[in-house]
Amino acid sequence: MNKINKLFADSKDEKLLSLYFCAGAPTLEGTADVILAMQRRGIAMVEVGIPFSDPLADGPVIQSAATKALRNGMTLTRLFSQLAAVKDKVEIPLVLMGYLNPILHYGIEAFCRSCVEAGVSGAIIPDLPFDDYLNVVKPVADRYDLRIIMLITPETSDERIRFIDSHTDGFIYMVSSASITGTQKSFDEQKQAYFQRINAMQLRNPRMIGFGISNAQTLKAAQDNAAGAIIGSKFVSLLDEAAGDADAALDALFAALGR
Repeated sequence: MNKINKLFADSKDEKLLSLYFCAGAPTLEGTADVILAMQRRGIAMVEVGIPFSDPLADGPVIQSAATKALRNGMTLTRLFSQLAAVKDKVEIPLVLMGYLNPILHYGIEAFCRSCVEAGVSGAIIPDLPFDDYLNVVKPVADRYDLRIIMLITPETSDERIRFIDSHTDGFIYMVSSASITGTQKSFDEQKQAYFQRINAMQLRNPRMIGFGISNAQTLKAAQDNAAGAIIGSKFVSLLDEAAGDADAALDALFAALGR
């Protein structure tokens, strides 16, 4: 069974926490250490960012991390090599998050094959058009048992959400707002109404809420309205401040979350 599906099947009564970091930042060779530290500290799923020169959906924190990673020499080929080296030690699901251009350059078939060889269970490609997902990417990914995770936002129509739900597997990435990534102190009434609207739809796939989660209040709001929460910018900032020391960054994150 795909590790993503197994995670949600085994943790229906738990509130999951997933973290994102950008491979190659702040240090080129730190990828494996960060993943293993997260696993050791109880993180349910890890999103590993593929650095790209033009990350349109990301705010300044993740953009800066991507720039640093590229300057450090991180490439998709190097990332797969790093992940493959610790494949047998990683039990939690790994999800690659990256933009379409580097993946197309690598090749869809080669990308899916390398994911499996490196122990990756899924991929999030924010700028992948849904029609291209259905007609080009999904048939290949399905052959490799790789989950392609799609995003929804407050602007996504109910009809579109149900269509996505019926044609995807693993989980749905529920973006808390239509803005770029970043931290927020709280979720306003409009976002709470969005959460409640999606809850009422009773979708087939579990959902994880991301974008803007940085403290106990936003974490609780996300976990109360989905299977769990995804934290990116806050952890990326803390990891940078800790010069790549994942345990120190996790200590600071857990303190901010009141855990």
